Amino acid sequence: MSDEQLIAAMSKPGFYPHKPVSVELVQTHISCVFIAGNLVYKVKKPVDFGFLDFTTLEKRKFYCTEELRLNKRLAPSIYLHVAPISKNDGGYYVPGEGKNVVDYAVVMKKLPPDKMLKTMLAKGQADESVMDAVAEKIARFHSNAQTGGRINEMGSIKTISHNHEENFDQTKKYIGATITSARYHFIKDYVQGFLFKNKPLFEKRVIEKKIRDCHGDLHLEHICVTDDIVIYDCIEFNERFRFADVAAEVAFLTMDLDFNGYHAFAETFARHYLKYSGDNDMTRLLNFYRCYYAYVRGKVTSFRLDQEGITEKERQDISQIAAKYFELSYLYAARLEKPALILTAGLMGSGKSYQARTLGRALGAEVIRTDVLRKELSDIEPTQAKHENFGQGIYSDEASRRTYEKIYELAAQIIKQGKPVIIDASFKKRSERKKAYALARNLGVGFYVIECVCPDDTTRKRLEKRAREKNNVSDGRWEIFHEQKKDFEAIDEISPKQHFKIDTSAEPEAARLKIIEKIKKFE
Repeated sequence: MSDEQLIAAMSKPGFYPHKPVSVELVQTHISCVFIAGNLVYKVKKPVDFGFLDFTTLEKRKFYCTEELRLNKRLAPSIYLHVAPISKNDGGYYVPGEGKNVVDYAVVMKKLPPDKMLKTMLAKGQADESVMDAVAEKIARFHSNAQTGGRINEMGSIKTISHNHEENFDQTKKYIGATITSARYHFIKDYVQGFLFKNKPLFEKRVIEKKIRDCHGDLHLEHICVTDDIVIYDCIEFNERFRFADVAAEVAFLTMDLDFNGYHAFAETFARHYLKYSGDNDMTRLLNFYRCYYAYVRGKVTSFRLDQEGITEKERQDISQIAAKYFELSYLYAARLEKPALILTAGLMGSGKSYQARTLGRALGAEVIRTDVLRKELSDIEPTQAKHENFGQGIYSDEASRRTYEKIYELAAQIIKQGKPVIIDASFKKRSERKKAYALARNLGVGFYVIECVCPDDTTRKRLEKRAREKNNVSDGRWEIFHEQKKDFEAIDEISPKQHFKIDTSAEPEAARLKIIEKIKKFE
């Protein structure tokens, strides 16, 4: 729709047979949406973006009909009909079956804005029962969706690999702008490795009819929680975006939940979908497809940087959103698929806690922090300073022994739940490192030690800065640093394949990426 007269006519209440009080126009890059009272008229713009083509009246009619047909699968009571828009002899546009049809509109009922899932989540009005209902509706939809023939081709390794390679080719120009070179190559290596290792799984998905004619754009803005769960606005203009593994569609929504900060709801939705679908293999694919869709969103957002006339503020906002999507894609790529026991070891002020937190987020691991647990075992608030002499009080050998025993107990509980664990402690004694190694062997999981080091002058600056901070749980001080240094037993009993050293004063992110890459190769 490019005709200004038509837009003006459809912006007036008198244009519509039901005579709404007012009309609100919302424009997207592909549509003009007229909210006319309790009805919505959606007209497609005559644009060609390569992946969609609405340039002729015939094509717009076809895709309006497709939009109606496809969306009636999940929102049958919302999508009503396709209305021809005709030009009368007086030059005005009216809906109807006139001889001079100039366009078509998809007519649908207006949905209540306050019942959109994204709005309800933001207001704290959604709970597990809502995610259960959404999961049940989508699982039922997937079980009945069309499969076979051309649809199955979208589940082949060749097609999936092509989609990823297209992403990487199209984002090379944004390296250094919205994605770092290190993360770009890390994600690319992860995708290639996953496809190579899991070829039989992808072939199995096709055989088991898990490639379906899906929704294609399943994010929070397209779900409305009324008396029923209404899911609308699916992809009608390109089958390639809609034909997919059902696991990919689940991944899309969980990615969108993660991006918006609703991590617990993402896990809840996936768990309930699994309950209704019985699709146990899906869990092996979720991170892979989440990584893909987060990358796609980062790519598409980055494309907006190429638009002419955007302000510097708009450029900064676009870059931040794209970078956030690319970071999420990286976190999915880095996440461990199996449980493991990882130690961050080193002297006070060496950066262990920061590395543990950062690695924990990347690997999807739960972090157990000794500084906190040690005080909790002595009924001391974590942020309460306890400036004991070296090896005294809550830092005595006996107190340390109790602390490490509790750490191993907690770590075992987490690992048995199928999650990786990072223990943030000095591990200055070889005997404690051996106990941790024995625990990992008994549990049958991978074991790694990440030793954090830095120059003494860097340590001093960090410890002096920490001493000035309030609410810091660590009691490490420069006055006792050298005593701990003398007491630290060199880490020489761990295999080089399991022992990584990271200089936290240099370029720790690059080192972390290499460590993560090596750990994932050993999974």
